[in-house]
Amino acid sequence: MTRKALSPRIDIVAYAPELAGAFRDLNIEWLQKYFDVEAIDAEILGDPERHIIAHGGYILFACLDGRPVGTVALKAHADGVFELTKMAVTGECQGKGIGRRLLRAALDRYRQTGARTLFLESHSSLGPALHLYLAEGFRHVPRPQPSPYRRSDVYMQYFAPESDPPMPPGSL
Repeated sequence: MTRKALSPRIDIVAYAPELAGAFRDLNIEWLQKYFDVEAIDAEILGDPERHIIAHGGYILFACLDGRPVGTVALKAHADGVFELTKMAVTGECQGKGIGRRLLRAALDRYRQTGARTLFLESHSSLGPALHLYLAEGFRHVPRPQPSPYRRSDVYMQYFAPESDPPMPPGSL
């Protein structure tokens, strides 16, 4: 008799103070794998409650059988603008759809806020991540201001599936 293996349980959960260390550790692991930890990263990761939660932002976690294996944040900016940031999945769990689940949960949370704009910054070397963002409704748009991140060479904005991105100036 062959037993069917139980699939692991992935839950998406909201930030709680006891998860601050997991938020930091998941992001540090990801940053050190692909880039460097910049001063702005260290500041945000050192106190996510002050830099994200206290300003009306959100942090979500993907938990595998209760253990945090991924995270993403929605950082609130002025005038109904949110930034999708600090998205990381531990190396052992990459490629299993956890990033997509986190992104979709973040998009759901963003839509619930009634905010008007969601943007992200990334890097052109992160092909799988960029493909995921494009598949879920983000589009490349001109950067409205310089990035606080040295590593950022990509700026994208989310457009709900029922809306079309604005036409670039002079394209009519």
